[in-house]
Amino acid sequence: MQAKDFDRIRDRLNGVSRRDFMKFCTVIAASLGLPLEMAPRIANAITSPRRPSVIWLSGQACTGCVETLLRPSHPSLEHLILDLISLDYNETLNAGAGHQAEEEMQKAINENAGKFIMVVDGAIPLKDGGIYCMVGNRPFVDIVREVDAKAGAVIAIGSCASWGGIPSAAPNPTGAVGLPEVLKNRTVVTVPGCPPNPYNFLSTVLHYLTFNKLPALDSSGRPKFAYGRLIHENCERRPHFDAGRFANKFGDEGHRLGYCLYKLGCKGPQTYANCPAVLFSDVGAGAWPVGTGHPCFGCTEQGVGFTIPLFTQAIIKDPTPAAGQPPISDEKGTGISVGSAALLAGAAGVALGAGAVFTKKLGQYGDDDQGNSAGGE
Repeated sequence: MQAKDFDRIRDRLNGVSRRDFMKFCTVIAASLGLPLEMAPRIANAITSPRRPSVIWLSGQACTGCVETLLRPSHPSLEHLILDLISLDYNETLNAGAGHQAEEEMQKAINENAGKFIMVVDGAIPLKDGGIYCMVGNRPFVDIVREVDAKAGAVIAIGSCASWGGIPSAAPNPTGAVGLPEVLKNRTVVTVPGCPPNPYNFLSTVLHYLTFNKLPALDSSGRPKFAYGRLIHENCERRPHFDAGRFANKFGDEGHRLGYCLYKLGCKGPQTYANCPAVLFSDVGAGAWPVGTGHPCFGCTEQGVGFTIPLFTQAIIKDPTPAAGQPPISDEKGTGISVGSAALLAGAAGVALGAGAVFTKKLGQYGDDDQGNSAGGE
């Protein structure tokens, strides 16, 4: 984008400098896994005079997904978000209410049929005809289906809209489900999280604006750029996991030293999300659950978050142990058997000689009171 072009649209961006604006577009390109050369194209999409209309519907929700969208403190990001889209209907942010709000929604739908983006937060109850979530004296599920018929793209934001979330937890008295269960013949982009990272939602919208198509999705409808890797792979505590250093209880020395939280029930090893890489609220390092000392509870994963007890140890998915990785679950002082260590060494692909040396060393030590497994330090 040339300087003269930026000057033309400066007023729309509420005084954001060209430098900061292009840095923002470059960061978005990187987060999407795109070449940095795509930043100017993203910038042009953002500054296009035609902003996409967004109809935002809320079902069984706590409003946390709307709140998280308002929290980023990146310089002038709030202006970019508000100037990026035309948010024509949102129950939480509407200035009007009642019939006035409903009339504006219908007007926006009719004027932008086939082009607007429908965003849904909150689960959708289906039991008893959907009577457990009524909006304007109508079942929410009926409104969703009616608006979907004219939408150009559909995004489910938050775990509740993505797969049912908290309302769908057993015994699920209202028959709550996620948006994909209601719109089975439609491609629904899911941006789970409780709440989700607003940048994942923003980046999805920017991809749609820039390329006029949705980003690559995984089998759950999640954008691969945000949900393509296990939390465990990028966690800042991963070196402690590999070295066998674990917090055994909240407040012990291992916990205070920032050791791995696996034994406390961290679901990072079976949860796909970019939480360690794209932090929350732009407040600095550690701004995500594990960074603050609490185990990940798997909110982006159906069947994990709000389903598996919080302190149940996670299933290790796609394990890639180091050549000398100590055991995780040995009782205090028992060390590891020669057979187990040999099997571990073989699984890691180390040479026979190195495995034998490591086996001999492991048999000499056990866990100490700080959660340090054999040979961990």
